[in-house]
Amino acid sequence: MRQDDDRLESGIPGARVILLCVVVSLLAFAVRAHAQEDLLRSQGDAPAGEMNIETARRLGAQRSSYLHPREDRTPVREFRPQLDVYKAHIRPVLEKKCFACHGEDEQEADLRIDRLDPNLVAGDDVAHWVEVLDVVTNDEMPPSGETDLTDDERRAILDWLSNEVHVASRVRRAEAGHTSFRRMTRYELRYALQDLLGVPLDFARDLPPEAISKDGFENSSEHLHVSPAQLETYRDVARKALDLVTVPVTERGSGPPVRLRWSVSMADAAAREFEKQDRGLESLEKKLRDEYAKQQAKRDAKPEARPEQIDAKAQLVETPAQFEARLGQELAKRRSSFVAGRDAARYVDRNSGREARVEWAYNEARFAWEPVHEEPSGNAVHRDAPQDLAPDSMRSEAARVAILPPGRDLIVELGDRLPSRGTMRVRVHVAKASAGSPSLALEFGWQASNDSRASVLVSEVEHEVLGADVHEWDVHLSDVYPRNMVRGTAKMGETPSPSEFIKIINRAVARGTVEVERVEVIAPVHDVWPPESHTRIFFDQDFDAARASDPEHARYAREIFGRFLPRAWRRPVTDLEVEQKVSLYERLRSQGADFQDSVLEVLATALASPKFLYLGRGTSHGSDNARCSDYELASRLAIFLWCSIPDEELLALAARGTLQDETVLRAQVDRMLRDARHRRFSRHFVRQWLGMRLLDYYEPDKKAHPGFPRELKEAMEREPIAFFDEMLRVDASVLDFLHADYAMVNERLARHYGIEGVLGNRLRRVGLQPEHRRGGLLVQAGLLAMNSDGRDSHPLKRGIWLLERLLADPPAPPPPNVPKIDLADPEIAKLTLKQRIERHRDQPACMSCHSKIDPWGIAFENYDAVGRWRDEIQGKAVDASSVLFNKQRLDGMDGLKRFLLLARQDQFVHALVEKLASYALGRPLRLQDRARIDEIAGDVRKKGDGLVTMLHDLVCSELFRER
Repeated sequence: MRQDDDRLESGIPGARVILLCVVVSLLAFAVRAHAQEDLLRSQGDAPAGEMNIETARRLGAQRSSYLHPREDRTPVREFRPQLDVYKAHIRPVLEKKCFACHGEDEQEADLRIDRLDPNLVAGDDVAHWVEVLDVVTNDEMPPSGETDLTDDERRAILDWLSNEVHVASRVRRAEAGHTSFRRMTRYELRYALQDLLGVPLDFARDLPPEAISKDGFENSSEHLHVSPAQLETYRDVARKALDLVTVPVTERGSGPPVRLRWSVSMADAAAREFEKQDRGLESLEKKLRDEYAKQQAKRDAKPEARPEQIDAKAQLVETPAQFEARLGQELAKRRSSFVAGRDAARYVDRNSGREARVEWAYNEARFAWEPVHEEPSGNAVHRDAPQDLAPDSMRSEAARVAILPPGRDLIVELGDRLPSRGTMRVRVHVAKASAGSPSLALEFGWQASNDSRASVLVSEVEHEVLGADVHEWDVHLSDVYPRNMVRGTAKMGETPSPSEFIKIINRAVARGTVEVERVEVIAPVHDVWPPESHTRIFFDQDFDAARASDPEHARYAREIFGRFLPRAWRRPVTDLEVEQKVSLYERLRSQGADFQDSVLEVLATALASPKFLYLGRGTSHGSDNARCSDYELASRLAIFLWCSIPDEELLALAARGTLQDETVLRAQVDRMLRDARHRRFSRHFVRQWLGMRLLDYYEPDKKAHPGFPRELKEAMEREPIAFFDEMLRVDASVLDFLHADYAMVNERLARHYGIEGVLGNRLRRVGLQPEHRRGGLLVQAGLLAMNSDGRDSHPLKRGIWLLERLLADPPAPPPPNVPKIDLADPEIAKLTLKQRIERHRDQPACMSCHSKIDPWGIAFENYDAVGRWRDEIQGKAVDASSVLFNKQRLDGMDGLKRFLLLARQDQFVHALVEKLASYALGRPLRLQDRARIDEIAGDVRKKGDGLVTMLHDLVCSELFRER
């Protein structure tokens, strides 16, 4: 039944498994790839072994059939199969070179070519023909050492096959249906609700994660459907979101809720510690004086004793002067223990030089500060004040401050009075105290008992400290998870403790100490009342629900629905649709619900409707109605580049009917890429394209790679996204993904890569030198790490990842019962990893697959399990050389990059267009889409391979604008 469904979806009658068409990343560019590899074969190892990367890039462009099409290739003149060409020129070659292994007597790989229907337009064997196209293009067949195809024979097969696939794609697209009809993903729903309701909360946090399609995408229409039971879940999510962004009637009438303000000066915090020190000194002095007094009393109690009767120990009793000297020494020793050290977080009194360690413990919440209700004099700061002051070493004038060296933190405990919802505003008065690049991050946490604690990062932005300044974060408390589970049940001073705290962290790597003068916390913060999110819905502030009549209630509800529904459903709504919502509202009112609750319940049903949750409309069949409407195009564009709903400008263009204009479309792409919301696209496309969910769960082996900091992994996760975003910013050539002379790094990544002169945690563009051995996606630490086993590299994972993600040429799945490498065998344990792979590949069951994968992965061998460069493994020089199936030698990563740039430029560009198109359309691509993909790839190549150019051409294509 599943196969039958696949045939219907693909529009290829009788195809056994049409999803195999995904394997055809080389469909229309087959001849190009072959022509480029002809160059490699004709020049031996020289191109991959001697030329530099830039030369390979230039020569690869010269060999591109997109840029320099072959004159002798048969043009596509009419959309019908060339059966006469097959009969006269192709079948005789196949009979001579292929039928022996794929004919009546033998069918290797379960493929029998002699019975394949050469009619790719109407026949049932398209999937098998594309397999033939693939292996002939890549020089995998006929096998090396057996009867080879001559250049003329190979060219004839590839010309005929690529032409037939192109024709079949065109014809089948016109005849077959396809659909992008799907629901929003969890992350799209989150962003859509954020933009619709005006509050950046993670409304969809409790929804389950999405399944991943065979293409690697979460937004594929294959999986994104909703059952009736799930609709209730979406209604609950919508109602909770609406409740969070609106103000209950009982609160709105009494004005904004009372704000709590904590204003904690480090002078007060230091005074606590100094008082504790003083008490300790007093206690020590009292103890020593008591002991001395007891000794004196003991001696004075025996005045009649003769000198010879006084034992030796008693003879050592100190004189008062000796005791005072010893007391002074003991007190000085104790005072010296208060000095925290240069690497410790500490309080300092500038006037006296006195120090105390910054300490915190949860016991009895004794460190919790009480809120106050007055703004400290001179500390008021406008929330939009500029953050970047002059980078001079400006110093705070406070006498007592907290010193935070790199990696140290300061906990400010706030007790159990923070509200469950609303905005918490945190202000930190801070100054830069030493050279370096400190930055501040904020965590929220609690510790109820010994085994119950949490501390989570709540700052989306790290603030760079350039001088004396006030840095600020707004934290939505309803989005903080987890909160202290005993808050509201246990009492302060008891265990478990209900208290909560914030933690200010200096995220500098090696240099850059900061001084903290004061920490302020205000919650809940409302810059306007009622909040803007409330008035987005209940827009009429003069409406008095308590005094209004039922008709007035109904009139206002109708206006609310009339404003809200077009934004939520992303199109004009009819009077009937509005009246249906009014009827539901009136039914709820008749059941006793109040005005606001009834309105919110109706809006929740609107947000649980397929009109909000679903994207796309039905199936296209090549008719005049195949093109998206302007409103559908606005939604598709917004979900593509913002992962959300269209804004007012897109909807206004749709209303005017001008969005279909190509000039307008290109301008909108540029505008949307300038908007901060485009970073959603960068994040989610890159993560799905590159399969970065693997990195979320990556943990290196602690014995093999000790001291792997969490912050380094965070930088690894951010690097590919920042690299993509930088390429968008400058419209860089997509070939930079294969190799670039720059990288996006921060101080931690730069240290990991051996790059000097980079300070701070902000990822920024840094030029590379050859000795850095970086540049492009292939050598980014996070991508290398996620394709390792955590202890060592993993050539098989890395090779498969390269083929699947970058070249859209996934290898076949392994056959059942594949033998494993016996690592317990002492002879195998002596072998290098490369030798183990070669031994495994020599087994007949493994050879056919591994010969097509291993050489790609071995080229990565100079990079270990955490992406560091290495020259040796256990004292032996790394051997990263390998030989591809077509006898092309790859000498490590440089050789791999040169080969890809010289021989696979067209394939990579085509593959990236495929990936972007599949993501943009929210559906898997079919054979009928391939001709359009080929056209876009060709146009992009002719315009210079720019990444933004690729987005322009994709969005303006018929493929994107069709349903």
